[in-house]
Amino acid sequence: MVLADEPTGNLDERTGDGVVDLLLGLCGSANTAVILVTHNAAYAAKTRRSLLLAAGTLAAS
Repeated sequence: MVLADEPTGNLDERTGDGVVDLLLGLCGSANTAVILVTHNAAYAAKTRRSLLLAAGTLAAS
């Protein structure tokens, strides 16, 4: 399992896209889970499952 808390927070958009694609690709090929915390909806949309934390409540999005 890979835990990634805002792995693209200080990166430009192009580099951030590459990092997310790399993480998701590596985890897919290694049959490993990745928990990706992000404020970027486009990155969340690339995952098979996403959850939204809003006002202290965790819900499927």
